[in-house]
Amino acid sequence: MAKVLVGKTSEIGDGKITNVTAGGKEILVANVGGTFYATGNTCTHAGAQLHEGRLNGKELVCPWHGAKWDITTGNLNWFPQKLKQIGSYKVVVENGSVYVEV
Repeated sequence: MAKVLVGKTSEIGDGKITNVTAGGKEILVANVGGTFYATGNTCTHAGAQLHEGRLNGKELVCPWHGAKWDITTGNLNWFPQKLKQIGSYKVVVENGSVYVEV
C-alpha cells in the first residue's frame, strides 16, 4: 500500500473535510473530534463530489440529493434507494501530518 500525504492536521480542523486524488482514486478525508477518517469522495447515486457536501458529526450529507453516509465506515445511513457503499481507507497521522493509505 502507498501512503499519500493529505495535509497538516492544523489545516484540517475539527468538523472539516478535504479531498485528495491518490492511486487514481478520489478520496475524502474528514476530521471528527480530532480523529481523521477517509472514504470514497464520489456519491454512488449520481456521482457528486462528497467533499462539497456537509459534515454533521459523523454523518456526511451528499450535496446533490441528500444521501447520508457514515464517515467512519463509508456505509450508507439514509437514502430512498439502496446505494453501493463508498468504502473507507486507513488514515495515518504522523508528526502533525495526515496520510491516507491506498
